[in-house]
Amino acid sequence: MSESEAPAGDSENTLLIEIEHGTVTIKLRPDLAPLHVERIKTLAQQGFYDNVPFHRVIEGFMAQGGDPTGTGTGGSELPDLPAEFSEPSRARFLRGVCGMARTSNPDSANSQFFIMLAPIPSLDGQYTIWGEVTGGMDAVDKIKRGSGGSGMVQGPDRIRSMKVAADNA
Repeated sequence: MSESEAPAGDSENTLLIEIEHGTVTIKLRPDLAPLHVERIKTLAQQGFYDNVPFHRVIEGFMAQGGDPTGTGTGGSELPDLPAEFSEPSRARFLRGVCGMARTSNPDSANSQFFIMLAPIPSLDGQYTIWGEVTGGMDAVDKIKRGSGGSGMVQGPDRIRSMKVAADNA
């Protein structure tokens, strides 16, 4: 099976992200964050993420996207989501884990997400985990990095397309 194929029977909970460096396959985790998984799927099905940049990428930390303005302050027109934080005994922010970005308000996640480049235990129980990379982490590792403490990227890599695998059949 290639990295872009979903496991049989799980295509409804598999996300395919096409970036310039390849296909990233993400196993969605509705068992941890049903509202956030539904939001990601809804926005992907609407084409919201297509051509959206990875605007903030910090080496040894994470790659963040999902803001169509590329400024780190934008989101979708849908309402913000309540936090669905996982107990660290259930899920942790390890390399390849996908989380939702938010402001200092725990209930402010909307469309921005991040993919962990390394384990960061201080995020455990503080941000919503909605998925994990199951293929294509090598492509994630090639996403253009930002500079300075903010990690903001000049001329960022973009999401070419983001789809639910079941819709890609």
